[in-house]
Amino acid sequence: MSIWTRISEALAALANGEPLARVFEKLRTPPERSVAFTIAVIALGAKIAKADGQVTRNEVVAFREVFHIPPEDEANAARVFNLARQDVAGFDEYARKIKAMFGTRNGPFCELVEGLFHIAVADGHYDEREDTFLAHVADIFGLTTAQFQSIRTRFVPDAPKDPYTVLGVSPDAPMDEIRRAWRRAVQDSHPDRMIARGVPREAIKLAERRMQDINRAWETISSTAARAPV
Repeated sequence: MSIWTRISEALAALANGEPLARVFEKLRTPPERSVAFTIAVIALGAKIAKADGQVTRNEVVAFREVFHIPPEDEANAARVFNLARQDVAGFDEYARKIKAMFGTRNGPFCELVEGLFHIAVADGHYDEREDTFLAHVADIFGLTTAQFQSIRTRFVPDAPKDPYTVLGVSPDAPMDEIRRAWRRAVQDSHPDRMIARGVPREAIKLAERRMQDINRAWETISSTAARAPV
């Protein structure tokens, strides 16, 4: 059974007239959490796509880049997107229900925010409304300032590409500490760990860009340190 079929079943379980936000109250345990993760990205993605006043084709395409949607399942994905756009609930209510659903510090909150950033910058613009939206969502999810800045630095086109910010460390940190941060980031991006956090297999490609960014950051820092005078 595909994840999109399970999503359709989850939506069908809602009583007539119930808001989409209620679905997160029904999906609290594996494997339902992976269903909830996908719904969360679609729902919050629909909200952020409207944060700058309009939903563009590029933002819809960006979601397809995060999730592979087979042609036969496009209707199920579209249904979630449209329900979120029409739902009177605000994005903060969605975010709080998602936070309560996963309920632990090991939830896939960084991956969720990464997916939202991917959608936010897809139209080639990133404005103050989108930044406020994402900062608020990250705060509700419990991300640290360093975690949010790391994701922001990697995704926003005109953000300074500081390698230390990408790894979430201070430029004054000892190399051993920076190396540990890099290794921890690599380990956290392993597909098995992501799946354990509730990220569906269909969204594992979320980690591909992260791996490239953190490895590039480590290479920049380590090569600079190697050239530094003793």
